[in-house]
Amino acid sequence: MRVHFIAIGGSAMHNLAIALHKKGFTITGSDDILFEPSASRLKKYGILPAKEGWYPEKITADLDAVILGMHARIDNPELLKAQELGLKIYSYPDYIYEQSKNKLRVVIGGSHGKTTITSMILHVLQCAGKKFDYLVGAQLEGFETMVGLTDDAPVIIIEGDEYLASPIDRRPKFHIYKADIGVISGIAWDHINVFPTFENYIDQFRIFAESIQHGGKLIYSQTDEVVNNMVNNLRLATQKIPYNLPEYIINNGITTIISNNKQYPLQVFGQHNLLNMQAARLVCESLGIDTEAFYEHITSFKGAARRLEVVGKNDSTTIFKDFAHSPSKLKATIEAVKSQYPDRKLVACIELHTFSSLNKDFLNEYAHTMDMADEAIVFIDRKTFEQKQIEPYAEEAVKSAFANEKLIFFNTTDNLLEYLKTHDMAKCNLLMMSSGNFGGLDLIILKNIFL
Repeated sequence: MRVHFIAIGGSAMHNLAIALHKKGFTITGSDDILFEPSASRLKKYGILPAKEGWYPEKITADLDAVILGMHARIDNPELLKAQELGLKIYSYPDYIYEQSKNKLRVVIGGSHGKTTITSMILHVLQCAGKKFDYLVGAQLEGFETMVGLTDDAPVIIIEGDEYLASPIDRRPKFHIYKADIGVISGIAWDHINVFPTFENYIDQFRIFAESIQHGGKLIYSQTDEVVNNMVNNLRLATQKIPYNLPEYIINNGITTIISNNKQYPLQVFGQHNLLNMQAARLVCESLGIDTEAFYEHITSFKGAARRLEVVGKNDSTTIFKDFAHSPSKLKATIEAVKSQYPDRKLVACIELHTFSSLNKDFLNEYAHTMDMADEAIVFIDRKTFEQKQIEPYAEEAVKSAFANEKLIFFNTTDNLLEYLKTHDMAKCNLLMMSSGNFGGLDLIILKNIFL
């Protein structure tokens, strides 16, 4: 098979390119800009484009498929050439389905937790020695790539993103996979630039639930009121399986699951992670792994990359970084850290970075999300407003939206760093949350200052 990638440098795209290369396909690709680690990883496998840019001459009639990344525009010259030649053009979710249509497809959906649930499932399946293919949105310990495709694995585990498939395919990705087993971890409005109302956003999950194949399973969080109401109002030819929090205790900063009079100490914490674990357990039970085996394997799970990741710690301080950016993720992450370390002060800093989080009409969704932090900081790099062509707003607008008068606001990295340096971090945790990078702030600097 000869496959060409338009916008090969994307996180999912370059991982799919590597997976197909390892499967024996001939891979070519283009991109107008290639960042790390994509460039180095593509180079390692000999599929890095020789030059950045778009080259219509790479699009030839003998290509079996062209895979179009979300980063490309609808007037991309390579896309126009492929359309002119009548080549088969796929979005990457389309091609994942094409490669897995004869397998059992498990699709993990939800506004939050889907990367962690997928990661937990993969960890347990690997520990249990099962064969599986996968697509996950984070780099995991023990997995070389974020996509794995083989000819002989009977099942594929897919992180089911609700964002759009490609510039010419405006369907949410998780509608395309046609799940046999579907998971919905929670619904909290996101991607306002694509789904302008909460009702429209909820509709995407309803369509996902209805796309589960006849006789399949829908595993869903009973603790999420929106999900619960939606599922209860659906007439599905699938089995509905709710989940809730397990029995657990917290002792000396360690969360321990209690099941059938046995105790399983975990390396992750927070009620959101305990809920994620129950979704993963039910999926694994559907794949032949019983509850006891699941809990034994999950005790060695260290978490997905950038999800409550420890930058550094000592006896009285821990510095965390987390991918949280949406209101629901922000609230859950703060509550998790505060509940795990109730005797420590919590300084929490969120960078607003995505189109949704920077949209002034959406900002009120953040009301009271940081109330459990002893000190709440919001950072917006003023350059981000310029890059995304969004009208900047003042500190008072942020405080009002978060409904937190004590909130502190910064819009330059230097000012944020100077402020953090003034803190005494004894018996205090620092939680830095962003899907960006705080304007280039190296969090190791904070580790060197405080620890």
